[in-house]
Amino acid sequence: MTDLLGTPGGDAPAVTVGDETLSRRELFGRAAAVAAEIAGAEAVAVHADASAATIAAVVGGLLAGVPVVPLPPDSGPAERAHILGDSGAALLLATRADAPADGPPLVPLDDLPSAAVPAAAPAPDATALILYTSGTTGAPKGVLVSRSAIAAGLDALAAAWDWTGGDVLVHGLPLFHVHGLVLGVLGALRVGSPVIHTGWPRPDAYAEAAGRGGTLFFGVPTVWSRLAADPGAAAALRGARLLVSGSAPLPVPVFERVAELTGHRPVERYGMTETLITVSARADGPRRPGRVGTPLPGVRTRLAAEDGTPVPHDGETPGELHVQAPTLFDGYLNRPDATAAAFTADGWFRTGDIAAVEPDGTHRIVGRASTDLIKSGGYRIGAGEIEDALLAHPGVREAAVIGTPHDDLGEQVTAFVVADGASAGELTEFVASRLSVHKRPRAVHLVDSLPRNAMGKVVKSRLR
Repeated sequence: MTDLLGTPGGDAPAVTVGDETLSRRELFGRAAAVAAEIAGAEAVAVHADASAATIAAVVGGLLAGVPVVPLPPDSGPAERAHILGDSGAALLLATRADAPADGPPLVPLDDLPSAAVPAAAPAPDATALILYTSGTTGAPKGVLVSRSAIAAGLDALAAAWDWTGGDVLVHGLPLFHVHGLVLGVLGALRVGSPVIHTGWPRPDAYAEAAGRGGTLFFGVPTVWSRLAADPGAAAALRGARLLVSGSAPLPVPVFERVAELTGHRPVERYGMTETLITVSARADGPRRPGRVGTPLPGVRTRLAAEDGTPVPHDGETPGELHVQAPTLFDGYLNRPDATAAAFTADGWFRTGDIAAVEPDGTHRIVGRASTDLIKSGGYRIGAGEIEDALLAHPGVREAAVIGTPHDDLGEQVTAFVVADGASAGELTEFVASRLSVHKRPRAVHLVDSLPRNAMGKVVKSRLR
């Protein structure tokens, strides 16, 4: 089995989660036992907690050619029932302690013996994963991701980041998303680099893993923000090779502080569940705060205005980002209407994200079209630019900006800010002094915290 995950043999450590370490031989042996149990199933769900058992279960599904449905371990009964029912998962892979009372039949992961790895590999266009979206605009949709899409995406990132078997990857991200599972586990297995999963993405855990040889570190902005506030832990990462941030925009002040403390300018990248990673800074190229780099090999992007006309790549004018790439998904499960609506008439995927592209191809993500493009008094304003301006204030720890209804302007710029010792009026004037006056917040709400999901993204619908 070498088409997606590399060779199964070898006794060197491959995966470490908490206190458990598996070699490639041990991991693939356990996975092969899973594959034997689930052979022929239409799809299987995996209780995707941070454990070696989860990794063996996912690899087992890939060995068997059975689509894997990662199930968030903290999903509530309604979400779990929707994912299990919608996906058609015939079996649930979990330890006996983690198995819910309801749901499909259990394949317990506690006592499976080692087995021989199947000789035949599934077809490249076979569905590898069914990943469920966050459901911010309705019930979560199942995203069909093929083996070939995953392979293309991982190979492009390996080239962009100089990622090889000589690296040791460290992260503590959830194993039911693209970032933690596809990049953080399947990517490591494909390139042959050991992975240390810290269990939780804490600065002290990252520092400890650095002492165990970690060279490549993945994190969401919340991780890097916490590391920036812990100089001792940050200093431990000076011996790393590369720090990578994703899943949400990295605030400019956090970027600069991490660079100061660690000696590394973080690599930022952009992607979606439906596209995998399509745009990234390079290990050997410029890494600029607020920018996510240029398209990966094989990826084409364009910007479109609301009427579908092209938007110039001038670095300033925002437009909806459209993508064509070998990493694109194969559609939404059982949702042909939603699949058709996600593509333009000429075959480009509509990301729903607003971006600006500079003449050299560097991309800056402004935010979601539904929440981060504010139309105020005839102006089109990106929320991300205002958030960056607020975060430049020394008293601001977190900031989120949305458009709220306004009788005269249509929408007004409204900010929610976690700050120490800064007044609403002071913050409004601070933004007006750095940006165009029409971009200043007309309402500033000082709050104790911002609502975030498991990946650290602010859930702006809850701000409304």
